[in-house]
Amino acid sequence: MESAAYGPVELPASAWRRADLRSALAARDIAAVLRFAQQYSGASQARLATATGMGQGRLNEIINGKRTVTKLDVYERIADGLAMPDAARALLGLAPRRAEAGALAGHAEIANVYGSQADVARELREHAGTAEALDILAVRVLGLVAMNDSLLRGPLTGRKTPVRVRVLLLDPDAPAAAIRAEEIAESVESFTAGIRLSLARLAELDGHPRMRLQVRLYDDLPTWRMLSFDGTLYLSAFGSTHEGHRSGVYKLTAAADGVLHAGFRRHYDDVWRRARRPGGDDR
Repeated sequence: MESAAYGPVELPASAWRRADLRSALAARDIAAVLRFAQQYSGASQARLATATGMGQGRLNEIINGKRTVTKLDVYERIADGLAMPDAARALLGLAPRRAEAGALAGHAEIANVYGSQADVARELREHAGTAEALDILAVRVLGLVAMNDSLLRGPLTGRKTPVRVRVLLLDPDAPAAAIRAEEIAESVESFTAGIRLSLARLAELDGHPRMRLQVRLYDDLPTWRMLSFDGTLYLSAFGSTHEGHRSGVYKLTAAADGVLHAGFRRHYDDVWRRARRPGGDDR
């Protein structure tokens, strides 16, 4: 039996806890999510199209794999149309709705959510040109600062005022490097060569008149990818099949009594303390 003709399509709470639906959300497999919605709500494609603000033909193409969802606003419409709980929204890479009800009043640390690094690239470049300090936790940073055409290298090297930059890279000799290479189906040799290339290119910036650059190597399996410009932190994740720049990006700002921004800043500082300098054993 279908739900009312208008408004969100509601699934049983137990459906959102199913491992297969949670996996589909984490993989952003919207076709699978919509099929689950049909199965557990009894809604027709026409009803789902109305709830998510899409034409039925477009929704049918998504369900049948003829169209791929990539835009954040479409993810939001689908999440709203399915009355998606916050835990499910988080798996999909969306901010919680709980804040709208006032539960996070005064703690709104999640300032924005982006589909991938490409969606926030301009904002990151603007920060790189003005921030007093930049902290990076990544794997290779080839696309961030290591190469001449990297996203942030131009704004950082072209500044008129000094900037302090700390970069944490995965140790190419650590066992975690081989694990990560296998996860993304890359040879260990190619993967670690990329890290070493980054180290060599970053070394070229040593002594730059506008940059106080420090680089260290960590040896844990990479999970979080962070770019912190002064008090603004951009957080994404390394999945078992994708790199951090293709992950959803959370923009976090410090807030009174907040836990996310402070917690991830503490995590960065802890990794930095345990990391070693390239070419040496000192921590």
